[in-house]
Amino acid sequence: MRFALLTFVLLATPVWAIPARAGDIAAGQAIARKCESCHAVGATGESPRPPAPAFRDLSRRYPLENLQEALAEGIVVGHDATMPEFKLSPAEIDDFLAYLESIQTHRRQ
Repeated sequence: MRFALLTFVLLATPVWAIPARAGDIAAGQAIARKCESCHAVGATGESPRPPAPAFRDLSRRYPLENLQEALAEGIVVGHDATMPEFKLSPAEIDDFLAYLESIQTHRRQ
C-alpha cells in the first residue's frame, strides 16, 4: 500500500515542481561571478573572451552533471594559462551547478 501511494504521488507530481538540484542558486551565482572576466556568467550577455563559452549555453556541449568531478578536482583541462586552477567543496559544487541549471537556454535531448 505504501509503495502504491508513493508511486502515485511521484507520478502525479508535475516535473516542474521537482527541484532540479539541491543547492543555493544565489550562492552559485556568487561563485560564477569569479569567472566573469572571461565567461558570460548570466542569462544574457557575451563572454569578454570570445573563445570562453557563455555559462548559459554549457548544457549544449554536455550534461552539466559531468562537471561535478572536474569542479571537485580543479578545472584545468581545456583552458589556457590565463585560467586559474580552482577546486570547489561538495556544497559549492551543488550551489554552482544549481545556478548553472537555472540559467540554461537549451537542454540536451
